[in-house]
Amino acid sequence: MPTRLHDAATVLRQITERVSLPAPCLALSQARELLSEHYGLCGELQPLGSQQDLNVLMDTGQGKFVLKACHASYAEPELHAQHAALGVLRDQGLPVPSVVAAKTGNTLLTLDIEGQALRVRVLEYLQGQPLTRCGWLPAPVIQAMGTLCAQVDRALADFDHEGLARTLQWDPRHAPALIDRLLAQVEDPRLRGRLSEAARAAAIRLSPLMKQLPIQAVHLDITDDNTVWAQDAQRQWQLQGLIDFGDLVRTWRVADLSVTCAALLHHADGDPFRVLAAVSAYQAVNPLTEAELRALWPLVVNRAIVLVLSSAQQQAIDPGNQYIRDNAAHEWQIFETAQAAPLALMEVAILQAAGSAPSAPCFVDCAPLLPTVAGHPVARLDLGVLSVHCDAGNWEVPGFDQRLLAAQSAPACTLHGQYRLSQTHIDRSEEPATCALGVELKLEPGTAVQAPQDGTWRSVDEQSGYLRSSSWDLWLTGLAQAPADGQWLRKGDALGNSGERLSVQLCLDSSLEPPFFAAPSRAPAWLALCPSPAGLLRLDCNADALPDPHALLARRGASFARSQKHYYLDPPQIERGWRNYLIDLQGRSYLDMLNNVAVLGHGHPRMAAESARQWSLLNTNSRFHYAAVTEFSERLLALAPDGFDRVFMVNSGTEANDLAIRLAWAYSGGRDMLSVLEAYHGWSVATDAISTSIADNPQALETRPAWVHPVEAPNTFRGRFRGPDSAADYLRDVDNRLAELDASRRQLAGIICEPVYGNAGGIALPPGYLQAAYAKVRARGGVCIADEVQVGYGRLGEHFWGFEEQGVVPDIITMAKGMGNGQPLGVVITRREIAEALEAEGYFFSSAGGSPVSCRIGMAVLDVLQQEGLWDNARETGRYFKARLQALVDKHPLAGAAHGSGFYLGLELVRDRDTLEPATEETMVLCNRLRELGIFMQPTGDYLNILKIKPPMCTTRASVDYFVDCIDRVLSQGV
Repeated sequence: MPTRLHDAATVLRQITERVSLPAPCLALSQARELLSEHYGLCGELQPLGSQQDLNVLMDTGQGKFVLKACHASYAEPELHAQHAALGVLRDQGLPVPSVVAAKTGNTLLTLDIEGQALRVRVLEYLQGQPLTRCGWLPAPVIQAMGTLCAQVDRALADFDHEGLARTLQWDPRHAPALIDRLLAQVEDPRLRGRLSEAARAAAIRLSPLMKQLPIQAVHLDITDDNTVWAQDAQRQWQLQGLIDFGDLVRTWRVADLSVTCAALLHHADGDPFRVLAAVSAYQAVNPLTEAELRALWPLVVNRAIVLVLSSAQQQAIDPGNQYIRDNAAHEWQIFETAQAAPLALMEVAILQAAGSAPSAPCFVDCAPLLPTVAGHPVARLDLGVLSVHCDAGNWEVPGFDQRLLAAQSAPACTLHGQYRLSQTHIDRSEEPATCALGVELKLEPGTAVQAPQDGTWRSVDEQSGYLRSSSWDLWLTGLAQAPADGQWLRKGDALGNSGERLSVQLCLDSSLEPPFFAAPSRAPAWLALCPSPAGLLRLDCNADALPDPHALLARRGASFARSQKHYYLDPPQIERGWRNYLIDLQGRSYLDMLNNVAVLGHGHPRMAAESARQWSLLNTNSRFHYAAVTEFSERLLALAPDGFDRVFMVNSGTEANDLAIRLAWAYSGGRDMLSVLEAYHGWSVATDAISTSIADNPQALETRPAWVHPVEAPNTFRGRFRGPDSAADYLRDVDNRLAELDASRRQLAGIICEPVYGNAGGIALPPGYLQAAYAKVRARGGVCIADEVQVGYGRLGEHFWGFEEQGVVPDIITMAKGMGNGQPLGVVITRREIAEALEAEGYFFSSAGGSPVSCRIGMAVLDVLQQEGLWDNARETGRYFKARLQALVDKHPLAGAAHGSGFYLGLELVRDRDTLEPATEETMVLCNRLRELGIFMQPTGDYLNILKIKPPMCTTRASVDYFVDCIDRVLSQGV
C-alpha cells in the first residue's frame, strides 16, 4: 500500500508540474530565424493556437509547414514516439502529416532560446480547417470521426515505443486523482459540487470495469480541433487529415473513443445521443468489448470534468492565453451535454449503438401484481397516433388520456411502448417525449395489489412509491393504502389496494427515477431499462410494434415509379395531420411550411364531415344534374372579375392549364403561345411544353416544341434587369418574340404567366409588365391566361388573385391546389365567347371534375376561409412573416432577399450579395437541418437556392416565430 500511495503521489506531482507550465514564449522573428537557420525555410509566419505548446505556421509559397516548440521537460522519447506513430499511420494509408528533417538530418532539435530549453520540430501542414467553431455537425461528420478513431486505434494496436510510457494529465487512468486535486480551481461551490458528484457517479460505474479494459497506444486527441476538413461542391465536410499527436500514450483503448465523443458533445445541440453515430461507426471498424462499451460514458464524463478543470488551472497560470479562454466555454458545454442523460441510459444506448442488446428480465418466479385481475381479459386503450379516439385535435386538451381511460370498463389498460399522440408538442425543436414507459390501468377500486418479489418499499407520497427488489424497482402510483416507507415485503405480501387508476412501471437500474415518457430517439434505450410489466400483470398490455419506415420506403421504391420523388433521403413516415402540422407515427409534430394544398390546414373537421356526408349521398360525374356543380360554379364566378361568366371543372392545376391552352387555341385560331422562363405550369404534354423551370425539368430549355416561345423572365432580383423599374427592359424580349411571329405570319394564340413568380419563391413581376404584355398579345388576337394555381385564392394576403397585384384582368383564370384543401379539384374561369369556342372541336368532359364531392368540398373551403378569417390571417400574419424574413436578410449575408407576400414567400440564399451566386448546397443543408428541428421546408427556383414558403393559411405568429428563429439559429451556426 505505501508503494501505491507513493506512485499516485508521484504521478500527481508530475502531472501538476507539467500542467503548471505556460506555453513557450517565442517571437515570430525568433521563429523565422530558427526555421531559416536549422531548416532552410523562409516565408510568411502565422501563430496557431495551443494550450501548452507553441505552434507557428510558415507558408513558403511552395509549401506550408508547422513549427512546434515545447518545453524540454517533454522527454525526447515521447516526441520520437509521436514521429514513429506518424510513420505507422502513413504506412496504413491514413491522412497524417510527415515530419520534416532539419539540415542535420534530425527530426527533433533541442535548442536554448533566451534561456528557454525547447524541443523543436517541423511537420508538414495539412490543408483544411478544424471544426471547433462550427457549432452543429451533421451525422456523416460524426460517423467519420468515429471511423477515423477506429482506424487509428486498429493501426496502432501492435505499436510500441519507449516514449509511450509517460505520465500525461489526459490519461483517463489518472482522472480521479487529477479531478480531486484540481477541484479547488472552481470557486463556485455549486459548480464544484456538480463536478464532484459527476466524478463520483462515473467512478462507481467505472471501478468494476477497469481491469477488463485492453491497453494499447492511442492518439487520445482525435477531436474537432485536431482533425482538418474541407467542404466539397455539395457543402459536405470531407476529412483531410489528423494532426497533433502530443497526447500519444499507452492507456485503455476505449479512452481514444471517449475523447472523440467528448469533443463531439460540443456539436450535439445539448443531446448526447447525437454522438452515438460515432460509436456505431467505430464498432463497425474496430469492435470494442462489452466492458469497454460500458466504460465509455463514464470516461466521457471524466474527460469533460478534466477539460473544465484543466482550463481553470491553465487560466490561472496563463491568464493572457486567448486559446484557453476561448475553449473554456466550450468545455463547460461539453460537461453539460455529457450530463444531459443519466449514465445508466447512456450505457444502454451505447450497447445498442454497438449492436448489443441488454438482456430482458425474467418474471417466471414472480407473483402476479394484481392477483384478482391477472389472466382475465382486459380492454386495451389505443392512444397512438392513428387512434380512432383522436379526432379534430381533441388530444391537445390536458387530461385527454386519463379521461379516455376513465370512460373504459374495468379492467382496462394503456399500452406499454406506445407513442401517444397526446404527448406531442408544437413549434419546438426538441423531440416530444411520446413513448410510454409504463402502463396505466383502470381497476375496480379496492383491487388487491401484492409484492411480485421480495423487496423494500420506498414511499414517494401517500399513494405512490417503489418496491426495490434484487432485480428491479417497481414504481406504483395510485395505491389507496401503501406500505410504510422502508417496510420489507416478501413475495405475495400485500402492497395495499388500488384506487380506480393505477400506474405501473418497471426500472432495472436502481440509480434512476425513470420518466413515464421518453423521446423517440431515446425510447429504445429507455425501453430496455423500463421493460413491459406485462409479465407481472399477467395482462396483454404491450403495444404493437410500429411498421419499419425504411422497409415501407423500400416497398415504395419497388412499386411506385421513381420519377415520383419523395422529400428527404430518409423521410419520416407521416400518417396524420392537424392544422399546420404533420405528425409521424412516433408522435412528432412537424411544422408544415411548404404545403400550399392544405390551405385550411390538415385534418379539418369540416372537410371530413362534408366529404363523408356527400359520399353517403352521391358522387358521380358532372353530366348528371345535381345542385352542387351549379352552386359552386356560381360562387366561383362571384369571386372572379366582372365579365367572367363561364366555369370548367377539372381535377388539377395541370388539367386546368392544359384546358386553358386548348381554349386559347380554339378562340384565337392559332397555336403559338408565349410563356415565361423559370415558370412551371404542369406535367401534361401541353403544360410541360410551356414550363421552363429547369428545377422541375433539367432539359426544359432544350425540349420546347416549335409552338412555344419563352420570353425572358422578369425576375427583378436576379434577372438581367433588376429593380421595380425594369418592366420596359423585359418587355423588349416580348416585342422580339412577337416580331418573329409577325414576320412569319403566324397567328398568336396567347400568353400564359403566373402573375407572381411562384417557383422563384413569390417574386413580384415589375409593375406594369403584365399590363403592357397583355395589351401586345390582345392586339394580335391572342388571349391572356393567368395561372393562379399556386398564388391565387387569397394566399398572397394583399390580393385575392395574383393578377390584381399587376392591375390587370386576364381572359382566362386557372386555379387548383388549395381550392380543394387536398381534394383533387381545379377550375378554369373565363368568358362565354372563349368557352364556347371550344365547342367547335367537340364537347369537353373531365370524369371527376365537378363531382358532387369535389363541389361540396370546394364550397366548404370557401366557407371556412371566410368564417375562420384565413384570408385576413394571410394578410396580417403574412406582413409580420415578411418583416421577420427581411430581418434575416439584414442580419445574415447568406440570406440575400425576402420575396413574396402573405403566405406565399421566398427566402433566397446567395453566397455573394453583388454577384448573387446562388447558395444551392447551403439551401439544401438548411432544409435538412430544419427537418431535424421539426420543420418541413424545401428549396425552389432554377438554382434550388430559395426557400419556398407556402404554409397552410391557418399558420400562427407563434409558428412564424419558431420557423424564422430556427433559420436564424442554423445560419448563425453555419451551413
